[in-house]
Amino acid sequence: MEGRADPVVLAPARGCGPLIMPSVGPERGLRAQIFDRIRASGQIPRVDLARELGISPASVTSITSELIDRGLIEERDDIRPAGDTARGRPPVSLSVRGSSGFVAGIKLSSESHTAIVLDFAGERLGSASVPARLSTRTLMGALDGAEDALGAACKAAGITPGALSAVALGVPGVVDSARGTVAWSPLIADRNAPLAERLAARIGCPVLIDNDANMLTLAELWFGAGRTLADFVVVTIEHGVGMGLVQNHRLYRGAGGMGMEIGHTKVELDGALCRCGQRGCLEAYVADYALVREAATALGGIPLASRTHDQLETLFNQAKAGNEAAKMIFSRAARYLAVGLSTIVNLFDPPRVILSGERMRYDFLYAGDMIAEMERLTLSSGRAMPKVEINTWDDLVWAQGAAALALSHASDAVLGAA
Repeated sequence: MEGRADPVVLAPARGCGPLIMPSVGPERGLRAQIFDRIRASGQIPRVDLARELGISPASVTSITSELIDRGLIEERDDIRPAGDTARGRPPVSLSVRGSSGFVAGIKLSSESHTAIVLDFAGERLGSASVPARLSTRTLMGALDGAEDALGAACKAAGITPGALSAVALGVPGVVDSARGTVAWSPLIADRNAPLAERLAARIGCPVLIDNDANMLTLAELWFGAGRTLADFVVVTIEHGVGMGLVQNHRLYRGAGGMGMEIGHTKVELDGALCRCGQRGCLEAYVADYALVREAATALGGIPLASRTHDQLETLFNQAKAGNEAAKMIFSRAARYLAVGLSTIVNLFDPPRVILSGERMRYDFLYAGDMIAEMERLTLSSGRAMPKVEINTWDDLVWAQGAAALALSHASDAVLGAA
């Protein structure tokens, strides 16, 4: 009787991080490149690793043996790579040993704070969402809120905060990520608040901070559509309007780390008051508080809830039901959004623009009229218009992007690639 092959598991698509490496830029050590490729692939045989990185099998064997000895990666001989339908036993694959380290990401907002814990393979171990404290507009309140969310997520993951190798925190506003300070945020009244240093002192591990739109962009780059894109733009619409820019698979922050503030570009001179204190900013016409401000006037006869989210739901439902005043509010916001997007296209000429965030469930903001208006306002030079993609992520994905930043930092520190 013909022998029967041992059963194998066909692995689902796994891994995290960019699937293609930058073509130019600072060189990373070969050890870090190999580790990155293994994590991005989920699992990969040595022969494929050598071919994809263009290095010798002997180099792969030497370095992966070291990483196995250090407990950072492990061999898997029971998993067949996705798409491989060959008979017989699958080749021995390498994968990141998730338990070799843990990181966390946190997202602060005005209504609630979210946190997520990942292992070194990028697998989610636990998450949490906690209400924002009333004192969040102070630095102390922001620190307390971050600790609340982090403690709850670690409890859900079954670890203590002391087991974390790094934590990253996403904050709305203007953030100096290199210095770890918040120059301005609607959540913190203090200017140039040393948020990273103070939180690190509380929890006892390295803390990185960045603008929350950059964190959402990292979520796309590490876990979403951006894994296979060299260049793309993410525009977020939530409590504010943010932007993240990826060029050659790397997040671009500007010379001082505080660029890409599309929400505070001016679309009306001396226009509506923005929460930053200036007038005429894009987000003063598109963000949550702008829509709610208009709703209070246009829907004066309709009771509105106290929470911003509930007020937006009422406005959206009224628009869907045919209320002309409600439809006009979304239509006006969409036209201003088209102005902002055309500016991005004229400046950066990206192949793809990803509109991301929970508010993208309000389809009035990205209807065909908005896309047509964006194209009309874009410089006519024969260029192809970028593909506009809609991602209605839940609120937790911001924290997941923050965790990606922590994961990158922690693994670079272990690998000596920082």
